Amino acid sequence: MSTMDTTTSTNATAVADIYAAFGRGDVPAILDTLSEDVAWETWPDNFAQRAQVPHLLPRRGPAQAAEFFTVISSWTVLDFAVLDIVGGGRQVVRFRHYCDTAKHIAASSGEDTTAGHPPQ
Repeated sequence: MSTMDTTTSTNATAVADIYAAFGRGDVPAILDTLSEDVAWETWPDNFAQRAQVPHLLPRRGPAQAAEFFTVISSWTVLDFAVLDIVGGGRQVVRFRHYCDTAKHIAASSGEDTTAGHPPQ
């Protein structure tokens, strides 16, 4: 196996392990894998960040990444599935299905997302 293949495999495995920990609710395991200079939700021209959507704010380092998990800890996630993880060199992409994303974005901006829904 070449160095590139090993790196690709290692990076994709690390991402898979992080999502597996997320599925178990094991936030400490996720934070333990992050480097001190990890960039969390950092991408250019992000409308949600300009709108100050709390769970999509840019963060740096494990301590700030932990803030993301604090923000989402009150959510009720109905379905979360990683469909595939694809790696190439330093780049790893994950494809996911995440139910209720639009609802959470709307709620974080103050919109009443319970209107028309009976209490459970």
